[in-house]
Amino acid sequence: MTDTARPIVLSGIQPSGRLTLGNYLGAIKNWLPLSERYDCYYMLVDLHAITVRQDPAQLRERSYEFLALYIACGLDPQRNVLFAQSHVPAHARLGWILNCYTQMGELNRMTQFKDKSAKHVDNINAGLYSYPVLMAADILLYQASQVPVGDDQKQHLELTRDVAQRFNNLYGKVFTVPEPMIPPVGARIMSLKEPTKKMSKSDEAETNAIYLLDPPDTIVRKLKKAEMDSGNEIRFDIAGKPGVSNLMSILSATSGESFDAIAERYNGQGYGKFKQAVADAVVECLAPVQAKYRELRADEEGLRKVLRSGADRASAKADATLKKVHDVLGFIPE
Repeated sequence: MTDTARPIVLSGIQPSGRLTLGNYLGAIKNWLPLSERYDCYYMLVDLHAITVRQDPAQLRERSYEFLALYIACGLDPQRNVLFAQSHVPAHARLGWILNCYTQMGELNRMTQFKDKSAKHVDNINAGLYSYPVLMAADILLYQASQVPVGDDQKQHLELTRDVAQRFNNLYGKVFTVPEPMIPPVGARIMSLKEPTKKMSKSDEAETNAIYLLDPPDTIVRKLKKAEMDSGNEIRFDIAGKPGVSNLMSILSATSGESFDAIAERYNGQGYGKFKQAVADAVVECLAPVQAKYRELRADEEGLRKVLRSGADRASAKADATLKKVHDVLGFIPE
């Protein structure tokens, strides 16, 4: 990080479930070069995680695990701000304020609330409903100009932009209105057994995902059981051959080979040899990540130091924005 003013990028992942190959190839890997041009803030969004009931011991362990994996995947805590959302009180404080500038009709249109409510019918809580407002606070606190988002978060970012513009129209330019940063084409990794669905870290069926901490034999076994398409042609065709296309995406992202080169190399050799090649590439890709993870996770105090430093750096930026918000609203200064 430098002292010169640079545009800010912010993103985060809930420390629930287990980080997958899709999280790495579709998100974290794309974050790595951003620190060359941006000041980057990456959160463990633990406040968002509790909209669904969590086992406390598991939530804490997952938070350490995710932080260690962030660093093991290449996110240098000296060049990026890595922190826990709950360690920066300004998130919850701005979240309440923005609740007062978000319309019920806007929240009623949020499709993710409808989807999650259907899955958790015994716990449709107010936090689940106002989740997008806290997400808006997360982004606006840091004056983020760009936010890496997947398809499932585009609607929330649009709401963030609407709320920021509404607040700015009332009180002047308080917030930077963020733009989406769309991941590169081809970074979307799908479920192994249902290749028309995104690979999810919270999927109940373990065979659907490759987790970053899966041992090599597990990775090989899962890929051998991956759903394939009729025929034995190896070609990239998401609509016609989603299973093959998904494995080609994985192989290309882990080995650097183009789709054309993969098709030329494995066409006519059967799915078995192709799947083994994908498994070998994934195992080789994850081996250094897993080795670094084990080293980092063994030093829990070192991870806590990273979080303390990250919270201090994040709070400096977030508190400045919150002070500006308090000033324009007429709150007495602290």
